[in-house]
Amino acid sequence: MNRWFAALAIAALFAAPAAAQEAPRWSFAIHGGAGVIERDSLTPQQDAAYRAALHRALEAGSAVLAGGGSALDAVQAAIELMEDDPLFNAGHGAVFTAAGRNELDAAVMNGSDLTAGAVAGLTTTRHPIAAARAVMERSPHVMLIGEGADTFAASVGLEQVDPAFFFTERRWRGLESALRTQNLPIPERPAGAPGPMAEVTLPAPPLNERKFGTVGAVALDSEGRLAAGTSTGGMTAKRWGRVGDVPVIGAGTYASNREGCAVSATGDGEFYIRASVARDICARIATGSATQTAAQAEVDDALALGGSGGVIVMDLQGRPSFAMTSSGMYRGAVSHSQAAGVAIYGDEDLRP
Repeated sequence: MNRWFAALAIAALFAAPAAAQEAPRWSFAIHGGAGVIERDSLTPQQDAAYRAALHRALEAGSAVLAGGGSALDAVQAAIELMEDDPLFNAGHGAVFTAAGRNELDAAVMNGSDLTAGAVAGLTTTRHPIAAARAVMERSPHVMLIGEGADTFAASVGLEQVDPAFFFTERRWRGLESALRTQNLPIPERPAGAPGPMAEVTLPAPPLNERKFGTVGAVALDSEGRLAAGTSTGGMTAKRWGRVGDVPVIGAGTYASNREGCAVSATGDGEFYIRASVARDICARIATGSATQTAAQAEVDDALALGGSGGVIVMDLQGRPSFAMTSSGMYRGAVSHSQAAGVAIYGDEDLRP
């Protein structure tokens, strides 16, 4: 009789419908840059456009995670979408250097084994985040820069584009304004760029965004793996081959299952580099600090040196945290148990 009941129980277990099985547990968060973002600086149309873009990125990442995909895949999927969106300072829509070029940086890190990849100064690779991951997985290196990084990306089959692909009128006008302020010469429009437009069409935000618009994502997948990724065009009118914090592992991007966190930063990169912000947040968490407390304390300490910005953090329990010293940060989060929510202004809670 006992054998009969045992056999019946086993049969019932394997016959249970898939719907009765526990859904994958996962969590995902993104940012689209931090800065001086006040309610009166965005029109209702611009506000709505940013929220819609954030929701699209959340949908891309959550689709990967809900299907049992990896944290790395979710991070890449969302960031590639934002790299193609001209609202953000990454990929198509990146800011220009003083020489009138788009030079793109990105990094990705896998928290489960501490592997990482980064690129800086890309000019022809459509998706810098894909190039950063390729460096991590398909090269013996951690960081590649400039023409060599683009050559490597092409050699592993990543899509290459004409540099004019990244051009947007809004960012070009931002460059002209910045160069006039600095009494620097304005370069010729890039070859292949469209002719000057009479006006920048909506939903272009104000043209005084000098540094912000960097995009990033952090994720915890159903296998308990953390990952982080960040992508940026840097700062408007940057000179001399300037590279910010984004591709510097431990400054603007970091993930470690051992320490229980994944971090992506946005803001004044020079200060993030000097304070090793992303890595220090993880160190604070590893020593027992609450995630939100660690994130805000580190940002406050680092940016007390100067500048402003913010970070997003994911812990091993799937709890996202957002910390900033600026008046706003484009951000959002979603999980297996929580509907997608986004926010823009510093005093705003996430909402659908």
